[in-house]
Amino acid sequence: MLQQISASELVLMKIIWKNGGGALYSYIMEELEKEENSWKKNTVLTLLSRLVSKKYLRIKKIGRRNEYIALVKENEYKAEQTHSFVDTVYEGNVKGLVSTLLQQDIISSDELKEIERFWAGEND
Repeated sequence: MLQQISASELVLMKIIWKNGGGALYSYIMEELEKEENSWKKNTVLTLLSRLVSKKYLRIKKIGRRNEYIALVKENEYKAEQTHSFVDTVYEGNVKGLVSTLLQQDIISSDELKEIERFWAGEND
């Protein structure tokens, strides 16, 4: 089971995943600037260090630079978080989740039909 990560740590993981699973510190900082995120160098280094200690990342030395390599794939993270959410909030009742999604107009009936077709194998 994966350790929980903070919203800030997730921001960094998304940057690394988007870059194919590895990114230099300088690239991460550039992407944060594009998102108008003004975290300081020490903040980013602390978050990256936490992700390494939580086994989400490993460091690959390239000369004097560090490349951060994802040890957890994005789809693995999403699957784990989804299971955890359904277990915690809905006590494992997936029907309850789907019911809430429909009742709150988070998912439309057309989207539900599309999902049903997908699972029936009609997506070819």
